[in-house]
Amino acid sequence: MPFVSKRAKLKIPTEEMDYLILCSRSRTEGAAKVHRAKILLAYHDGESISKIAREMRTNRPKVERTVQKALEYGVRSALRDLPRRGRSSRISAEAKAWLVSIACTKPKDLGYAAETWTTRELARHVHRHCLKSGHPSLSHLSRGTVSKILTRSEVKPHKIQYYLERRDPEFDLKMAQVLLTYKEVEMIRASDPKDKEAPYMAVLSYDERPGIQAIQNVAPDLPPVPGKHPSIGRDYEYKRHGVVSLLAAIDLLSGHVHGDVQDRHRSAEFTDFLKRLDHVYAPDIKIRMILDNHSSHISKETKRYLATVPNRFEFIFTPTHGSWLNIIETFFSKATRSFLRTLRVKSKSELKERILQYIDEVNQMPVIFKWKYKMDQITVGHINPIN
Repeated sequence: MPFVSKRAKLKIPTEEMDYLILCSRSRTEGAAKVHRAKILLAYHDGESISKIAREMRTNRPKVERTVQKALEYGVRSALRDLPRRGRSSRISAEAKAWLVSIACTKPKDLGYAAETWTTRELARHVHRHCLKSGHPSLSHLSRGTVSKILTRSEVKPHKIQYYLERRDPEFDLKMAQVLLTYKEVEMIRASDPKDKEAPYMAVLSYDERPGIQAIQNVAPDLPPVPGKHPSIGRDYEYKRHGVVSLLAAIDLLSGHVHGDVQDRHRSAEFTDFLKRLDHVYAPDIKIRMILDNHSSHISKETKRYLATVPNRFEFIFTPTHGSWLNIIETFFSKATRSFLRTLRVKSKSELKERILQYIDEVNQMPVIFKWKYKMDQITVGHINPIN
């Protein structure tokens, strides 16, 4: 009497059958997955376990496991390994914690010259000191295992992420003063210009942009050629003619930019800029300026000039490392990206003329810069009336 298998038949839907056929013929899938797909197709066609093992040059237990998984979990689950516990870790949790603590210590604090760890140097240090520290399981530690332990602990001792420490104890107070000034500007713009009681003042955002290089090409630029060269061609070599400083202030009510270009930005240049503003605005207008704590802004020379024009200027200083609160930085960023970065001149005098020409072009269509960050936290009740 012929042998009759008691194992259940494998029923494969049409979609799964097409997937199995693709896997069995694939040249990119893993060899184990292709092998199992062929086993399931052969069993579905009625082949016996022994014949499948013989023709595929494998053993019966492997064929039986693949078929049984397909009957219990489905065809797709049978094509891959089921999750298992894996080998138990030979490195204890205490040893891993000790390694991480070493990684969180600078190498120079342990007598090395380096400031940060590499996986190679960290592994060498662990090899030298693991036995003395009572962690013999780390004696054969590899660089790859070090990397895995650090990754799981979310520690990256080879990288430096910069941060900015707040060194100004009055940072929040000074920031609030700047934001209140922006809120006042917003209220003035929203007020009726026909209202005679509406306060009128000039609110300026001021700063310097030093180190603008006067760079000259040593070879002419090549214009774009349609279909050949889509961009301007420029020689890598260039010639320097020195640097200049841009002194600029934006009128936050009108958007007008007051600019001056000087070789330096000392107290003398700053006071000259203040004198220009004093001539531009009517005598009865108070000039309120938002600026940083640069030495030229608080020097004796500047104070002597301010004493000659009492009640004319009012300075609102941004906090230390808070230059991002000054709107003029937005103008400098835009000017750098759209104008200064690609500028080529033949002399410093030409550079000054081009920058002043750029400011004149900007003033032909002035843009009113508006501050938005945290402005919703400033209410009208926080603002004192403007005299």
